Amino acid sequence: MEDAKVVISKRAARFLKDGDVVNLGIGMPEMVANYLPEDVEIIFQSENGIMGMGPAATPENEDVDISNAGSKYVTVIPGAMFFDSATSFGLIRGGHVDATILGALQVDEEGSLASHIIPGKMVPGMGGAMDLVSGAENVIVITTHTDKKGGAKILKKATLPLTAYKRVKWIITELAVIESTPEGLVLREVNENSSVEEVVAKTEAKLIIPETVGIF
Repeated sequence: MEDAKVVISKRAARFLKDGDVVNLGIGMPEMVANYLPEDVEIIFQSENGIMGMGPAATPENEDVDISNAGSKYVTVIPGAMFFDSATSFGLIRGGHVDATILGALQVDEEGSLASHIIPGKMVPGMGGAMDLVSGAENVIVITTHTDKKGGAKILKKATLPLTAYKRVKWIITELAVIESTPEGLVLREVNENSSVEEVVAKTEAKLIIPETVGIF
């Protein structure tokens, strides 16, 4: 089986549609840009003030004035725009971002997300997460199915401080694709190397299992 982060990133990339304006969170979400289908053109937005962000910069083409929200040097595509953070967050809060892909510490049965803090631990800040999950049309969470100790991350009820309440639409892990609906969490796909039974066993939240579950 491929590395879990690669599996997750590849599947998440196939959620994006041609012409979408997309914000990628820091960390694993940044990998999604590496696996876009060749016939799909995405406009990547960075909340520090870039519309039309390109791939990560190489040592040969680094520009110290062009970095993403995670302070990594990036490139820009022809026609890219730069603006201040106030304008950037105006776009986000105004609903002009089609999708945001971000990581998670916990997601629960109601589609609520905890992603920005573990009480008692030092963190650099929540960044634009709260604005993005409130303003983006499609909130896609990508995460390993369990934590480093094997504990469930998809829970009946989140126990950490919430980043967003009932805003998650999709959860993508190395084992499954899960849709958050008003009726609950629906298991839509399982990894070809996994099974419905394994996904259920590693998920604390109740899953709705449709008659047909896809394979990815």
